[in-house]
Amino acid sequence: MNVEEFREKCLALPYTSEDMPFDDTVVVFRLKGKIFACLPTDRQNIVVLKCEPGYATDLKEQYAAIEGAYHWNKKYWIQINLSDRNITDELMAGLIRHSYEEVNKKLPKKERVTA
Repeated sequence: MNVEEFREKCLALPYTSEDMPFDDTVVVFRLKGKIFACLPTDRQNIVVLKCEPGYATDLKEQYAAIEGAYHWNKKYWIQINLSDRNITDELMAGLIRHSYEEVNKKLPKKERVTA
């Protein structure tokens, strides 16, 4: 998966928007205003996704291209190098979905996206 495919996968999810809230160095993807993915424009093939800490630890042990959970703004995130050939399109799609669901489950019940 390349950066443009990553972007398309994120935007295909319901109620997703994108913007550049800080400056022109990062594009963020939001579910109903809450960030679930970031695309640093100054670092080619690197993406950042929200992730449950235990799951992030497991991923880091399995894939060298994934940096484990780190804390930013009271949330845990993983950094992924898309150019690593061990990161398949299926894995990346699953990680995007996981990130989206992590944000969705923290929304107030009346705002959550249901399948």
